[in-house]
Amino acid sequence: MRKETIFEMTSPCRDNFRITGYHFGNGEKTLAIVGAMRGDEVQQQYICSQLVNRLHLIEQRGGITEGNSILVIPSCNPFSMNVSRRFWAMDSTDINRMFPGYDQGETTQRIAAAIFAALNGYKYGIQLASYYVPGDFVPHVRMLTTGYEDVETARLFGMRYVTTYQPRPFDTTLLNYNWQLWNTKAFSIYAGHTDRIDFDSCDETIDAILRMMQRTAIISPRPLRTAYESIVIDESTLQHVKARHAGIFRRLVSTNKSVVAGETLANIIDPYNGMILCDVKTTVDGVVFFTHNRPLVLQNALLFKIHTL
Repeated sequence: MRKETIFEMTSPCRDNFRITGYHFGNGEKTLAIVGAMRGDEVQQQYICSQLVNRLHLIEQRGGITEGNSILVIPSCNPFSMNVSRRFWAMDSTDINRMFPGYDQGETTQRIAAAIFAALNGYKYGIQLASYYVPGDFVPHVRMLTTGYEDVETARLFGMRYVTTYQPRPFDTTLLNYNWQLWNTKAFSIYAGHTDRIDFDSCDETIDAILRMMQRTAIISPRPLRTAYESIVIDESTLQHVKARHAGIFRRLVSTNKSVVAGETLANIIDPYNGMILCDVKTTVDGVVFFTHNRPLVLQNALLFKIHTL
């Protein structure tokens, strides 16, 4: 294992801001893995830290195939994590909306440029990502539909779902999008949660990444939990369930639960008198793919996504 400072800048109040990468193996740039890009991505950073630990042991035992080089960057935004802010602490810009970056631009543009320079040229790229809407997901692999996406390789992770979605104009500044344009087979992994660590879904995600590495001959085979036969879905086909009222959110179902049309998924409660303002129901049969996980909701907020059977 070789430790490298990917980017560093001085700070007037704290220790220097540093982005640290860990290199394993040698030879061709084969796989790069990126963890927390935002300050609340605790689950994502934990997974990357465990991957650094596991890959260090695998390398010591000669388990990395000759000619393959792996880079892991556990955190790209330690400042924001230190002060419990999702975005860049100084101006609330999002590093993951700054790619491919600009080394003479604003701070987050310069950070993105340094990260992208380190990541460019790898055959495969994995980002441990979080969604812009707070909530919990069934762990899955997600790809932008750019014409360069690789669904068959995404299935090698053996996760429950592989999802694709059509990029919107503001998605063109994402790491995943730019990685694909620069000839890296890029995959975003959503590990179920963001600002809290769920050890079961973490272990599932770590095994999925190691499984993909085994199946692409980056590392030698080793025992892992049973893989899924991934279901490939276009995210536009997911059924959205939204809040008819604002209020206190009481969730009755969790992700990966099968539901039937008419079933109550949650209650929205009046914050002043405690009465139930409405029951949140599904109109379709399916599996809960995404759930809102905050105690309060606004009217028309997205509460659930259902994968129809």
